[in-house]
Amino acid sequence: MQILMVGTGYVGLVTGACFAEMGYTVVCLDIDAEKIRLLEQGVIPIYEPGLEEIVKRNVKQKRLFFTTDYAAAVASATICFIAVPTPSREDGSCDTSYVESAAREIAKHMIGYTIVVNKSTVPVGTAHRVAKTIREVNPHLKFDVVSNPEFLKEGAAVQDCLKPDRIIIGSDHPKPAEILKEIYSPFTFNHERILLMDTLSAEMTKYAANAMLATRISFMNEMADICKRVGANVNEVRKGIGSDSRIGYSFLYPGVGYGGSCFPKDIRALIAVAAEVGAHPELLQAVDSVNQRQKKILGQLMTRYFAQQGGLQGKTIAVWGLAFKPDTDDMREAPSIAFIEDLLREGARLKVFDPIAMPNARKIFAKNPNIEWCTDEFDAAQNADAIALLTEWKQFRLVDFNPVRKSMKGLAFFDGRNQYKPLDMKNKGFDYIGIGVPDAIHD
Repeated sequence: MQILMVGTGYVGLVTGACFAEMGYTVVCLDIDAEKIRLLEQGVIPIYEPGLEEIVKRNVKQKRLFFTTDYAAAVASATICFIAVPTPSREDGSCDTSYVESAAREIAKHMIGYTIVVNKSTVPVGTAHRVAKTIREVNPHLKFDVVSNPEFLKEGAAVQDCLKPDRIIIGSDHPKPAEILKEIYSPFTFNHERILLMDTLSAEMTKYAANAMLATRISFMNEMADICKRVGANVNEVRKGIGSDSRIGYSFLYPGVGYGGSCFPKDIRALIAVAAEVGAHPELLQAVDSVNQRQKKILGQLMTRYFAQQGGLQGKTIAVWGLAFKPDTDDMREAPSIAFIEDLLREGARLKVFDPIAMPNARKIFAKNPNIEWCTDEFDAAQNADAIALLTEWKQFRLVDFNPVRKSMKGLAFFDGRNQYKPLDMKNKGFDYIGIGVPDAIHD
């Protein structure tokens, strides 16, 4: 059985490589000829822990191939996965044009019964529209369309794919569902993880999952704001509510807001879907609004701190971390972007460092004379008036702060991820400002 994966982004490349790792023959197709050329040379276009190793291993063992040729790839495939981008339109709705284009190309070259599996995150009803698109190309084709949403976390995508929490198969017919179950069986040896449902419910499940996680983040960020104002410590509040088994600790960490390619886009898309059917997604709208506000919070705290020191004009600020989360180079909707833009408007000079995301960040802030690209966190802190932690990379956890403090002009540390203990940072000589914790921490 040969699998075709249309799209070589995070989802397509990771999923295709993991299917090959399980022993399947997989062809990954992309219309970007340069990306395919680089992949054939072993150059991975994204940073994802463990991905480069399994790609190279399965290419060497001739289980994983790359192409731009729809005709040959579709003709030899039994199952065609669609894993192409679904970007936001200006109104927040989801643009499914890439999915529909892929479906048309697949339909042109199908030979015999084929299962078309939509793995892209799409609005409810897209599987039906994909089926309609295929029939419009050729009404005599024998095929089924299945919804199989992905649940991969950037930074842990390979492990999430190889050892999934669940595999959701949305199908309106039993035959393709059973075939997909068999294909995924190597991923479920330890215990059954496959959930079967209709396509509409499968598509909705993906949006609902991301909306729930984003809601928890925005809820905690709103609690952090209230804690800051009343003098409570959100770190202690998090422990108190997380100990309730009905709540748990996951996604209860306040910070500078969520970013990336999924949560912001999917929340807005679900809001658009709700509006189309006459629903009133007030909670989802609030989740998005709180997140946009939260991306400004660290800059506001910094502005307030420096107000008695002549403002941010001419101040040097070290920025530790640029990616929207650790273990990825993804800068899409990263909170660091809004923070940097705000500080530049205030006239600050920035010294920035990220272990992986610097090349992508440079594309956003190319040739800005007020940004210095540093070699490490110590270089960034040199002569800085303050440090701002935006991404909680592991290498920032156990920093030797003695040389850092001695190299700085100022003593302020703005912890956008509450990674450090306030009292400990105070004892190290810093003015510590966190998210949702009192500015004055007493012994």
